[in-house]
Amino acid sequence: MSKPFAMLLAVAALAAPAPLPAQGYPAKPVRIVVGYPPGGPSDILARALGLKLGESLGQQIIVDNRPGASGMIGAELVARSAPDGYTLLLVPATFSVLPSLHAKMPYDNERDLAPVSLVAAAPFILIVHPTLPVKTVRDLIALSRAHPGEINYAAASAGGLPHLAGELFNSLTGTTLNFIPYKGAAPATNDLLAGQVPLMFNNMLSAMPHVKSGRLRAVAVTSLKRSQAVPELPTIAESGIPGFEVSGWYGVLAPAGTAPEVVTRLNSEFNRVARLADVIQRLAGDGVEAVASTPDQFAQYLREETAKWRKVVQRAGIKPE
Repeated sequence: MSKPFAMLLAVAALAAPAPLPAQGYPAKPVRIVVGYPPGGPSDILARALGLKLGESLGQQIIVDNRPGASGMIGAELVARSAPDGYTLLLVPATFSVLPSLHAKMPYDNERDLAPVSLVAAAPFILIVHPTLPVKTVRDLIALSRAHPGEINYAAASAGGLPHLAGELFNSLTGTTLNFIPYKGAAPATNDLLAGQVPLMFNNMLSAMPHVKSGRLRAVAVTSLKRSQAVPELPTIAESGIPGFEVSGWYGVLAPAGTAPEVVTRLNSEFNRVARLADVIQRLAGDGVEAVASTPDQFAQYLREETAKWRKVVQRAGIKPE
């Protein structure tokens, strides 16, 4: 079971002040590698954080997009970079899923990369078409058990978090929701709106306009604690599935071997940026919450997330597309 995300944040907030940074660091621009194309969630987050980080470090922050292979191209680049604190990696939560989907990877998540900090989290939301007689998580469990193998859920890409959310739901409840793959979240949402599929786990930004219009019904959020964006919605965990957590988190890593004092300095700066009011407001507009952690907390969270998703992937027999 994952350590509660709220605990990570609470401990981080009480962390002792960082020691003095490494001598002369940073003396040149710092690069944040993003393994996805410009304009996507990871890229937007990296640029929002990088702007403020550059101001406090007194150096330019360069966002370097290296898309491909589900983020592995960018991760390999950083894993092979000099461990001097000038090349960082921003990853989404799928970083912890990839080892379960790929028997051979060009780097090892734990051996080759050093956790710096969690920086943001975005819960998913369980939404259903209004014709589905489901208003609570318990309703969905009961309906699925009464009609085993008959209820479908939409998601883009096998092995993505919206897909894995459904498989985790099945695993923890003994239900048999059927995964229907789509070539993107947009066509999946369109079919949900049309009633072609009855439910999906979607990101907050895409889901809420349709919920507010009444075209879709929101049931619960997937985080361990309620979302600040929709505090009236219960979590799936509190709705009868203790420990259920699917968080679209984001974190920063450095090459393994980076000096501890540099990692500490970067952690302190990212945590400070995450608490800035304008950053919190900027991310909230996209349904994302700025968060913080210590490097050790992030490392532990990565281990727990990797182990959790390995069990889900193996149980469901998921293969990479």
